[in-house]
Amino acid sequence: MTSHTLEETTTLSAFPPPALSAEALPQLIDALVEQGWYLGTGVLDGDLCAELHAELSALAEHDALEAAGIGRGRELRLRRDIRGDAIHWLDRESLAQRRYLEAMKEVQQALNQTLFLGLFEYEAHFAHYPPGAFYRRHLDSFRGRANRVVSTVGYLNPDWPTDGGGEMVLYAPDDPERVVARVCPSAGTFACFLAETVPHEVLPTRLPRASIAGWFRRNASLGGQVDPAR
Repeated sequence: MTSHTLEETTTLSAFPPPALSAEALPQLIDALVEQGWYLGTGVLDGDLCAELHAELSALAEHDALEAAGIGRGRELRLRRDIRGDAIHWLDRESLAQRRYLEAMKEVQQALNQTLFLGLFEYEAHFAHYPPGAFYRRHLDSFRGRANRVVSTVGYLNPDWPTDGGGEMVLYAPDDPERVVARVCPSAGTFACFLAETVPHEVLPTRLPRASIAGWFRRNASLGGQVDPAR
């Protein structure tokens, strides 16, 4: 039996557990290569999910979220018939946000080292879907004209019921009518997929749904503008 002094115990408890499970990275890389998407449960640390969920809930309670739009830059439009979530971009203001973003940095480094994707930045936002909200089928990027390469979604809701709705549905890259995965938005679940090739949608939710949507990006120019604004 291993024993620790009070000083050792305090030192050990000062370091939080890894935000991302050690087994996830090699599985994620293999899945992206083989099928263009990855889905894992229990990938994100439970305590971290709880902290992020509390932070997003507080933002929603204080009306500190902004309605999500369709398009980028000057083409941004609000279309509640297409997308009904509200968002807040991660800005590293909280320890929980920093832990999550550091975990995504590890993913970025692994993808660059093994797949040579040339990813240079990660952007992410909280996404809050009130009851009844959804997001119609779409791609996160269009071939040859945008710089989002790999999409990620981390889920934050504890104890999501089977009849809660709000699943993300992934469709096959070569057959947009064939469903390849239905993602229950339960805390700790993490999804990752190629932004240009995997169509997906969020089904109407019955309960407030909390997640973090993110994208690994390559530097690119669009319409004469280098690295267009998100």
